[in-house]
Amino acid sequence: MRKIGVVAFAQLPSVRCDSTRVDVEMAAPVIREVFQKVDLARKDIDFTISGSTDFLSGIPFSFAYALDAAAPWPPVSESHVEMDGAWALYEAWIKLQTGEADTALVYSFGKSSTPDDLVDVLNLQMDPYCVAPLGIDSISLAALQARALLNAGRYTERDFADVVVRCREAAKRNPFAQLKDSVRIEDLLEAPYVASPLRRHDCPPISDGACAMLLASEEVATSVVDRPVWIRGIDHRVDVHQPGFRDLSLSPSTTLATEVSGVHRDKIDLVELYAPFAHQELILRDAMGLEPGTPINLSGGALVGNPIMSTGLIRIGEVANRIGSGEADRGVAHATSGACLQQNLVTVLEGN
Repeated sequence: MRKIGVVAFAQLPSVRCDSTRVDVEMAAPVIREVFQKVDLARKDIDFTISGSTDFLSGIPFSFAYALDAAAPWPPVSESHVEMDGAWALYEAWIKLQTGEADTALVYSFGKSSTPDDLVDVLNLQMDPYCVAPLGIDSISLAALQARALLNAGRYTERDFADVVVRCREAAKRNPFAQLKDSVRIEDLLEAPYVASPLRRHDCPPISDGACAMLLASEEVATSVVDRPVWIRGIDHRVDVHQPGFRDLSLSPSTTLATEVSGVHRDKIDLVELYAPFAHQELILRDAMGLEPGTPINLSGGALVGNPIMSTGLIRIGEVANRIGSGEADRGVAHATSGACLQQNLVTVLEGN
């Protein structure tokens, strides 16, 4: 296995309804920033890949418009995934492992505020024959999962609120977070439901944003940065598509991805979890078997900023930044896609 390192990462602040920028204008500044951080030029990149979805913009092949931000002329080796940027990173990692490339640019973007009916648009992720025609929205599906967790008896609504309070406090130290206000557990528990047992604060904000990352082989990484952040392990797994066919209070695909990626739970300095809903952080904690006291979502996580298609890659970037700065030596990043934590990716990152 080749040693592949993260050498640069950049992201935009998460905002709601950034009507001033289209996709290409969001991708351009983060791509420009990652090149400013290291001694690499656009011509030095062997492989370019993006993650996004046409369903947010409503434009077929919208990723092709955004490709202009990556300066694809003269023609470049390029790919795209209709997934979160974390899965674009996985494809780039495979490309570098094969030896077909030594450097890769990974970027992702999403304007969640574009569709007026975002929760209904996300219904298109569901099985088109049996589930999508029911018209169930993404928040209602998450509420079913939260109810299953409560019925399992492992957590309470107070535990949901505790996650929210901790994430909001952490967000105060994150210049890219969208929600940074202080909240009290008692006030949160008195808030009305939007879909029982979920309240508004238990759900992610509607966010627009983008991020970019540069990957490099050992030879290149060690020549452009003093402390590359090595990808020690990475794996992604999928649970059954039909929500009614699985125990929604559990995430076996996360457990399997955790084991295969080589997470050593007693040697983790921090963890970033892509948990769009408060109760999902609790499910992921259990699924990964994290030790009590493990620092989780020091950035605030998806509850304080959720630019769809970028949030998972941002989790990896947040861990990489802290390791690269020397604040940590070993961390784990998680990304998810689909309803109720259907698809899950786990990445283990480590400094020298």
